[in-house]
Amino acid sequence: MRSFIKFLTLALFSIFVSQSVFAADHGTAQEAEAMVKKAIAHIKSKGADAAYPEFNNPKGSFSDRDLYIFVLDMSGKTLAHGANPKLLGKNISTLRDVDNKAFIEELLATAKSKGKGWIDYKWPNPTTKAIELKSTYFEKSDDVVVGCGIYK
Repeated sequence: MRSFIKFLTLALFSIFVSQSVFAADHGTAQEAEAMVKKAIAHIKSKGADAAYPEFNNPKGSFSDRDLYIFVLDMSGKTLAHGANPKLLGKNISTLRDVDNKAFIEELLATAKSKGKGWIDYKWPNPTTKAIELKSTYFEKSDDVVVGCGIYK
């Protein structure tokens, strides 16, 4: 009986530790919101010309684990993107996820009407390369939308 209790305790501890390690590899909703607010403040204090290169730097202060900042103009043109430099300068307004969801159109419409929000879609995780459920927080600031997503 003692060995069973020791085994059970060790098993539960292992599960707890593995979940803690897994959670530490992924950003949280609160961290995504905080990063967006920090990025908007950075744009306002330093200007877009100084802020966007920092957002584009995958080793910079606006990239943390699987969290990164992106910035779109109100037509969907990518002004900054911390995970995919190939998107810079491209209009991604018609981009769809694997389920054919027009999530950028929805994001821009919500930003125009409400100023901020969350949107769910499926997207490749730059860390794992797998298609995963993603939820992105975004806020409109002046004439741009600043966003940061979390993989669920």
